[in-house]
Amino acid sequence: MVESGNIQLSQGTWFNKPKVVSQEEGKVSLETDEKTDFWRETFYGFTRDSGHFLGVRAGKAFTAQLRIQGNYQSLYDQAGIMVRIDNDHWIKAGIEISDGRAMLSSVLTNGKSDWTTAVYDGNASDFWLRVTVEKGFLRLQVSSDKKTWPLVRLAPFPISDHYLVGPMACTPERGGLKVTFSEWSLTAPLEKALHDLS
Repeated sequence: MVESGNIQLSQGTWFNKPKVVSQEEGKVSLETDEKTDFWRETFYGFTRDSGHFLGVRAGKAFTAQLRIQGNYQSLYDQAGIMVRIDNDHWIKAGIEISDGRAMLSSVLTNGKSDWTTAVYDGNASDFWLRVTVEKGFLRLQVSSDKKTWPLVRLAPFPISDHYLVGPMACTPERGGLKVTFSEWSLTAPLEKALHDLS
């Protein structure tokens, strides 16, 4: 059994490693390849599994946290965090350009993908995400200051003895989105009450 600990991003494994990427102590910077995406079937009818994902192996229960800094410009430009079991079971979440503005977006895939978006009032070019997975649920939180963490999503999520979790970026309509990921942590679940936003 793999227990979640503070495993560094440098210990992660790339899924569709971008052509342009640099990794230094505690930081990963990349530029997306052209027409990259994660999506399965719903509405559009196609499946794409070409997005960039740096997966760190986590145990069956964990909290992961990440800072995302990006320069979003075009429709569907996106960057954030991903939790993945396999091709059919994963979630990606972050900022995504939709309808001409930066939206807080999440896609939960359990055989097929759903999609939720909401207007993000914070600085879309610099924010934090936190995800907790434990006992068949996933809790997603966002922060603009690394102090207050409003809930983005609470959802059932398949139980597994291990997961991959880490930075994710895609540009379905173009290439060249520049993103920096930093302030990564992977720990045991925080065990906070649902309305505890600390």
